[in-house]
Amino acid sequence: MIENGRALVNTQPPSLTAAAPEHITVLPGTLRETMARFATGITVLTTGGEYVHGMTANAFSSVSLEPPLVLCCVARSATMHQAITATRSFAVSVLAAEQEPLARYFASRSRPRGADQFDSVDWQPGPFTGAPLLTGSLAWLECKLAEQYDGGDHSIFLGEVLASVWADNRQALLFYGGAFHRGVGGAGADGAGLGGAADETGRARG
Repeated sequence: MIENGRALVNTQPPSLTAAAPEHITVLPGTLRETMARFATGITVLTTGGEYVHGMTANAFSSVSLEPPLVLCCVARSATMHQAITATRSFAVSVLAAEQEPLARYFASRSRPRGADQFDSVDWQPGPFTGAPLLTGSLAWLECKLAEQYDGGDHSIFLGEVLASVWADNRQALLFYGGAFHRGVGGAGADGAGLGGAADETGRARG
């Protein structure tokens, strides 16, 4: 930030000297710490039918309005990867600030698998995909898998949006610096941290 021409905080990226190599090896831990400085919303991805499953993820983004497209990135080793590939569809629940327990639950490896993981969760089936839509969320989307792309140790799933619904006057749940925070929206949105590090929520897990 600059005030009266004086730098209060060093906002300049590090520069490479002429003698620096053309390529620097970026370690996984370094990249994770770097990306932790990028604040995101939190979603729970779900699939229905025989492969019913849920997974906390923040690697989610809009792509296009016409046609309506979104994407999510899922580790190849995750159960969700197989579920989306098999069902060719997925749903997205965008979490509200008070849904931090759900974010932690669907990021935990100790939760039940299959339909049993939804026994303690309030949800309703999506009319187009049958995938669980979590009650109390900020927004919901149902998607048909349009394309799948290679993304290193992840796959990039491009979804054609079949339906989208949202709620007003709610605060968003955000993820930044390895912790959950309250985001903008609703009354009294002040950015106060909810505390606690997520269980690998910064990486799409399942």
